[in-house]
Amino acid sequence: MRSRQIEAPAPVAMPLSVANPETDPYRLAPHRIRRCTFRRLIQVDAKNERVYDVECLFPDRKVPIPIGDLDTAMSVCNACTAAHIFRPDED
Repeated sequence: MRSRQIEAPAPVAMPLSVANPETDPYRLAPHRIRRCTFRRLIQVDAKNERVYDVECLFPDRKVPIPIGDLDTAMSVCNACTAAHIFRPDED
């Protein structure tokens, strides 16, 4: 008997590389804060991190209400019912 050699099929496309979520700058955050015209972000000096405090200036833009950091403010801002304060592309 004669043995047959089986050839591997030629690749049809380049294999996809899996992006590392820790280093991929284009990855999307799982949740994000809605863009609001009354919110103010204040950068806090932190070593090797981007940390922000959030203040709400609704309704009169005169007295800021401190909400906390971005993680804390996300639940507050996303639960806001004043729909007219969000940017048009957010509604």
